[in-house]
Amino acid sequence: MFFDNIGGSELLVVMLVVFIFFGPKKFPEMGKSIGKAMREFKSAMRGVKEDLEKSTRIDP
Repeated sequence: MFFDNIGGSELLVVMLVVFIFFGPKKFPEMGKSIGKAMREFKSAMRGVKEDLEKSTRIDP
């Protein structure tokens, strides 16, 4: 995955640049929207996984 190669210091630098670029008022708002998007993505992936398991299950 992309984030496997990013260490703590690199992540800190990226967050600092984003904080400076967008300012302190937008930073928490962006965090909320990123968290919400990640939750929705996980939920969608869970749904796809369940659908695949249902379709590949053999009923006796």
